[in-house]
Amino acid sequence: MPLKLSLKPGETFVVNGAVVRNGDRRGVLLLENQARVLREKDILRPNEATTPVRRVYFAIMQMYLLGEIDGPAYTQTAEAVAALLAATSTHDERAAVLEISADVAAADLYRALSRCRKLMTAETAGAS
Repeated sequence: MPLKLSLKPGETFVVNGAVVRNGDRRGVLLLENQARVLREKDILRPNEATTPVRRVYFAIMQMYLLGEIDGPAYTQTAEAVAALLAATSTHDERAAVLEISADVAAADLYRALSRCRKLMTAETAGAS
């Protein structure tokens, strides 16, 4: 089953490491096979990785976009996850971080990113 992306005018997304921008009209893109895709709203820039959870997200995002499940990107992610785990203060946060770690170990990087987005949303809500 293809992945259907409905794109806003000028929306940027990444497919297998290639940065692509939609034209000046709404568009629909159908991806017929497996690909690593991130929409603009899900891309975190290096200067935005300012908290432990954001550093984990950024590290996993790099693994995901590069298609790497080991090597330097994995080491960076493992270090970021360990730092986040040390910074957690509740049982629920610790459980969420351990789930992210398990997803990374299982190479389910998109799921790990989704879990990180939930933690980032909770972090933003807690800071308000």
